[in-house]
Amino acid sequence: MKAEQGLEVEKKYDVGSGARVPPLDGLPGVARVGEPHTAHLEAVYFDTGVRTLQRRRITLRRRTGGTDAGWHLKLPPESAAPSTEPAGRRELRAPLGRPDAVPESLLAYVKAFLRGAPVLPVVRLKTERTTYPLYGADGVHLADLADDRVAAEVLAGGHDSDGQNPGAHDPGADEPRLQEWREWELELVHGDAGLFAQADPVLSAAGATPAGHASKLAKALGPGTAGRHSESGTAGTPALLAGKQAPAAAVVTVFLAAQIDQLLARDAGVRLEEPEAIHDMRSATRRMRSALAAYRKLYRAVPVRRLRDELKWLGGILGGPRDAEVLRGHLNTGIDGLPAGEGPEAVRDAVDRQAGAAFDAGSRLLQEALESERYFRLLDSLEDFRASPPVRGTAVAPGRRVVAKAVDKAAKRLRRAHKAAAHSRRGAAHETALHQVRKDAKRLRHVAESAMAVSGKRAGKVAKAGHRQQKILGDYHDAVIARDLLMQLMSEPHPPAATEAYAALLKLQDGLMAAGEKKYRKARKKSRDLLRRGVL
Repeated sequence: MKAEQGLEVEKKYDVGSGARVPPLDGLPGVARVGEPHTAHLEAVYFDTGVRTLQRRRITLRRRTGGTDAGWHLKLPPESAAPSTEPAGRRELRAPLGRPDAVPESLLAYVKAFLRGAPVLPVVRLKTERTTYPLYGADGVHLADLADDRVAAEVLAGGHDSDGQNPGAHDPGADEPRLQEWREWELELVHGDAGLFAQADPVLSAAGATPAGHASKLAKALGPGTAGRHSESGTAGTPALLAGKQAPAAAVVTVFLAAQIDQLLARDAGVRLEEPEAIHDMRSATRRMRSALAAYRKLYRAVPVRRLRDELKWLGGILGGPRDAEVLRGHLNTGIDGLPAGEGPEAVRDAVDRQAGAAFDAGSRLLQEALESERYFRLLDSLEDFRASPPVRGTAVAPGRRVVAKAVDKAAKRLRRAHKAAAHSRRGAAHETALHQVRKDAKRLRHVAESAMAVSGKRAGKVAKAGHRQQKILGDYHDAVIARDLLMQLMSEPHPPAATEAYAALLKLQDGLMAAGEKKYRKARKKSRDLLRRGVL
C-alpha cells in the first residue's frame, strides 16, 4: 500500500508550565478561534543505535490516539535555502499495523540511509495535546495551535552503541530516563506562512520562546548525539565558495555532491517502482562517472577508479529494466499507429512478452542490488568522497581554467567520434559508430554541466548542444534495438497475419533511423563552431 503524503509546516515554542494560551483571534486574518479539544497521544520513535535517522533530520514513529494515529515518517526539507519562515517537512503516513514492524511503504524511504542496520524503539512520548483551531473570516481552517504537555521515556534502544545515553541526565543511572516539558506548536493547515511572523509577538508576550530543539525526539535524546556519531555522509551538498574563482576540486566536488543527493533522493522511488525514478537515478550515476573520468587527475587514482567501477555496476543494473521499458514503449507506439487487426495484436503480445520478461528480470536484479552490501558500500564511499575528497595537490588550480580544459577535451573526443562515424561502413559498423557518438555527446553534456557554475551561459550552450545530439542519437539507437528485436521475433513462429505487421514496423524503424541520422547531421553542423570555441 502506498503511503499517504503531506507537507508539515510548523514552528515550535518552549513555554513554562504556568503559561496561558493568549487570545489569537486578534491576529491578522484570524476571525475566530474554534473550541479547543484535548487528546492523549502515545508515540514510539524508532532509530538505529547510532542515531542514523536523527542525524539526517528524519523522524520515524508509531503514534496512537488523536485523529492521525498510525506510522509517521518525517523527512527534512528538500531545500536548504535560508528563510525567516519555517521550512516544510514532507510527511508520509501508513496505517498502524503491527507495533514492531515498520511498513515497507515508509521503510523504503530510509533504506538508503539505514544501509542494512535495524531500527529499534528509542523513545516513548506521552502527550496531552490541547488544540486550538484558527479560522479565517471565510471559514477556512488556517492553522492549529497545539498546547503539548509531554512526558518522554528513553527506551533500551535509545542508548547508543557504547552503552551511554547522550542526554542531560546521568548516562550511568539505572532508572529509566524520564523528562517532562511543555511546548506550543503552531502548524499551518490552509493558512499562509506569514501567520508565523504575526503570531510571534503575541506568543512571546505570553511567555513563549522559539524552541531550542528541532523535534520532541531530539529534546528527549538530548544534545551531543550527532557530534559523537557523525558520519561523512550527513553534510549534504556543499556550497561553492568564491564563485568563479573557486579551485578546480571545489567546482567538481560540488557538482558530484549534487548528483549524490539526487541518487539518494531517487532511491525510494526506484524501490517503490515510481515512474522515471530509475531514469533519474541512472542519470545521476552517469553524470558522476563522466565527471570522475574527465577530472580524474584532480583526485587520487585508486578511490576514483573504485568509484567509477562501482557506479558502472550500478548503472548497468539500472539499465536492464529501464531499457526494456523504453523498448516496449517505443514498439507499442508504432503498433498503435497500425490499422487494428489480428496481426498487430499478435505482434504486441510478442513484444510485451519479450520486453516484459526482460523488464521483470531486470527489476528483480535491481531490487536485489538495492538490498546488497555492495550498494550500501557504494553509498558510503560516495558520501566519504563528498565529505573528504581525495584531492591531489594540483586541485588548487583555478576551477574555471580546469573545467574549460575538460570541456575542450570532451568536445575533441566527440569530434573524433563524429569523424569515425562519417568514415564507417554502412550497416552494423556505422550503427556502432553512431552509438559511440551518442555516448561522447552525453559525456560532453555532463562535463559542460559541471562547468556551468564557473563558466555560465557558454557552458550551458555547450551542454545543450551535447544534449541535443545525445537525444537525437538516442532515438536512433532505440530504432536500431527495436529493429533487432522485431527481426528476432519475426524469425520465430508467429501467426501469418502478423507478417505484414512486422514488415510495417521494420519499415517504420528504417524510416526513424534515416530521419534520426539526418537530424544528427544537422545538429552537428549547427553546433560545430560552438564546440570548437570552448567555454572560456
